[in-house]
Amino acid sequence: MELSWPVTAPVTSLKRFLTQQGISHRVFSDLKTAGSIRVNDRPATAAVDLQVGDRVTINLPAEESDPTVATSEKPIAVLFENRDWLIVNKPAGLNVVPGPANREDTLVNRIKGHWAAQGSADLRPHIVTRLDRFTSGVVWVARHRLANSLASQLQADHRVHKEYLAMVAGQLKRDHDIIDQPLASDPGGYNQMVSPAGRRAVTEYWVTERFATATVVRVQLHTGRTHQIRAHFAALDHPLIGDALYGGPEVAGLTRQALHAQRLAFTDPFDQTPREFVSPLPEDLKQLLITLKAN
Repeated sequence: MELSWPVTAPVTSLKRFLTQQGISHRVFSDLKTAGSIRVNDRPATAAVDLQVGDRVTINLPAEESDPTVATSEKPIAVLFENRDWLIVNKPAGLNVVPGPANREDTLVNRIKGHWAAQGSADLRPHIVTRLDRFTSGVVWVARHRLANSLASQLQADHRVHKEYLAMVAGQLKRDHDIIDQPLASDPGGYNQMVSPAGRRAVTEYWVTERFATATVVRVQLHTGRTHQIRAHFAALDHPLIGDALYGGPEVAGLTRQALHAQRLAFTDPFDQTPREFVSPLPEDLKQLLITLKAN
């Protein structure tokens, strides 16, 4: 894949310029060993001095298929796809990455099959936003190593907006609140727990509907800890409906956590285009809403 940038301001060296474009040390190493770097269509080294008006071009080597990752031909629900990104609407129940319990048919396996059918040169999905198996909604995937590096930087700089819809047990007292409680792994189980020894976790929520036995909330993550939303609401004694791991009640036959990654927004670092993706509410959560309203 080829990318090109004009030099519009004085800069010390080619390496510094590429760093300013988001080229990480790892990507730069790949360029030196298997790709190419040119200045004004001539091969260049990292130490070359640039002048205003120069044009820098890189050619990233393709990321070939990992033979240890199986290819699945099952379909994926694509919300958006271009040279750099793939945005997928993940159903509840589908693992995102292969693991001991499932190595053949996860979202990564399906994406690999999707790209193979397209004849894509890059066949290694980079998962930017990972969801639990039983959480539905938007998943952001980088199509190559540079996109992954830039997406990671956006997240580190808190320039990615991730919004969820959740249905929690009981009635929350406040219409809006920020839960700022550190989370750590529970040594006695698979769950996360509020603990002074944990890492800082910040969850903001707004109540959108109240029912007799449940509350619907819009949730924004300000950090990205494991099970953050599930653990934070459980710590408030309002676990998510259907979330057996955190003590959530089963309502209307829902046996998975009532959590949906509804919205993702960021400014594309490649062309500065504002991008926003919305996942419609799945049928099982629609039915849960109907039941809550009826009661």
